[in-house]
Amino acid sequence: MPDLVMQPMPGMRPTPGTRRAGRREWAGLAVLALPCLLLSIDVTVLYFALPFITARLAPSGAQLLWIVDIYSFVLAGLLITMGTVGDRIGRRRLLLYGAAVFGTASVLAAYATGPVMLILARAAMGAAGATLMPSTLGLIRVLFVDPDQRRVAVAIWTASFSGGVALGPLLGGFLLEHFWWGAVFLINVPVMLLLLVLGLAFLPEFRDPRPGRFDLTSAGLSLAAVLSAVYGMKRIAEHGWTAVPMTAFVVGVILGGLLVVRQRRVDQPLIDPRLFASRAVRTALAVNALALFALVGFSFFATQYLQLVAGLTPLVAGLWTMLPATAMIISVLAAPRLLRLLRLGGALGAGLVVTALGFGIASRLGVSGGLPVLLGAYAVLISGVGVVLTICTDVVLGNAPPERAGSASALSESAIEFGGALGVAVLGSIATAVYRNEVPTRAPSGLPTIAVDAARETLGGAVEVAHRLPGGLHPGGLGDMLLRVAQECYVDAMSVTALIAMTVMAVTAIAVVVVLRRDAAPSMPESSTVGSSTAGDAVAGRAESVGTEGSDRTVADSAAPGA
Repeated sequence: MPDLVMQPMPGMRPTPGTRRAGRREWAGLAVLALPCLLLSIDVTVLYFALPFITARLAPSGAQLLWIVDIYSFVLAGLLITMGTVGDRIGRRRLLLYGAAVFGTASVLAAYATGPVMLILARAAMGAAGATLMPSTLGLIRVLFVDPDQRRVAVAIWTASFSGGVALGPLLGGFLLEHFWWGAVFLINVPVMLLLLVLGLAFLPEFRDPRPGRFDLTSAGLSLAAVLSAVYGMKRIAEHGWTAVPMTAFVVGVILGGLLVVRQRRVDQPLIDPRLFASRAVRTALAVNALALFALVGFSFFATQYLQLVAGLTPLVAGLWTMLPATAMIISVLAAPRLLRLLRLGGALGAGLVVTALGFGIASRLGVSGGLPVLLGAYAVLISGVGVVLTICTDVVLGNAPPERAGSASALSESAIEFGGALGVAVLGSIATAVYRNEVPTRAPSGLPTIAVDAARETLGGAVEVAHRLPGGLHPGGLGDMLLRVAQECYVDAMSVTALIAMTVMAVTAIAVVVVLRRDAAPSMPESSTVGSSTAGDAVAGRAESVGTEGSDRTVADSAAPGA
């Protein structure tokens, strides 16, 4: 049985039984929230900076897509591998290494002299991001042994992402108004420096000193499978179900199947298959993916609605999104209380029903006066998603033994990434098909075919061609009439995706309540479930000092009962 090495924070006093977190642990949680807050801000501000990047670096259309997509491709591809690496070399160490790389890559991105340099810097940021997310969740598993406290900690961790979504538009708008585009990347540097300093002071180290041989073949399969599948899904959303993206997706699925088969055969798997023995874990991973399938698939079009239908500037549109983000923060923090009031299936089902209700409201969207409807619907549905993500993350984390918490966290995050990409591909394709079918049949008569074709491609194309038509956007002009039709078709397409998302969430809610009707929220997993018999005791504080190495004390649990 492997001993688990945990280097404690100063002031941590081990006590028999379940240890409740004190002030230092909560301070450690605040440190862990920093990278989560920053990652969500970073994604938000990039979209504000794209017009400035385009003007300065003059990327081609393909290069611009890679500037946006390379980060998520690399992050998704490396999540599972990095989660396992953190379990082996130490989660704090991996977190701090990732922070250093992320900060350095951010400087390179800020001062990029061309598109290729920016793409490479963004790829490095994605690799670093893959170290940050599983490390933070894995350390939460170590810091908070008490199940109730762990749920609150996971809720705060989830809320930090929502906080970044709320702050991103404000921060991005301010920086781009007063500085050059590279400033949106430089904001990462002081935060990562702060993480490096505070991480050493407040975060414990945790690793398995005898993890066995690292399975490079599984790591390669994981990277290739996720990259192929995510690339295929993203390109399907952009170009439709053509040969290249479909082939990439199928290859990813096949490689993923080979990865699963290999995990059942090797002695030291990258993903411990025994984790899937828990019905609650299997359900939580599926629900995570389905919730993001619905949310991201719909959000892909909702953000364009704010600018191209409601007529808001990017900054004003971003400010309006603060309202739903605030609603999500509130719901996320309320999730632990909901879990105490209801059993696991009931709490998850309630979150899914609220999400379905939000999509139902969104399906009533119109062109005129649609902004309050969209914002209200989004506040409702994202509140439900917040509850779902918090509970599902806690289920996966709570059922994993401490020495596997990093890889389990990465698995949860991978389900989220996969669900979001699939939502954009499937719901995006459906909405695009609805829009493209309706525009030619409803366009005003007498329009040049080339104008109708341009409007049929995208709503942005309709806006551009409408300005050039006789009468422009003046009331009664051909341009105004075409744009009005395009906006109505776009709203119809959004309504279809909202109805599909509502149906998926409603069916999922029923299935979850039935499948998990007897399951309780996870507490400490039994040692025989997935891992060693020493895991629970090591984290609970049943430890003794066995020596020193440098400035870090090494604490290992004794395998003897009652030690």
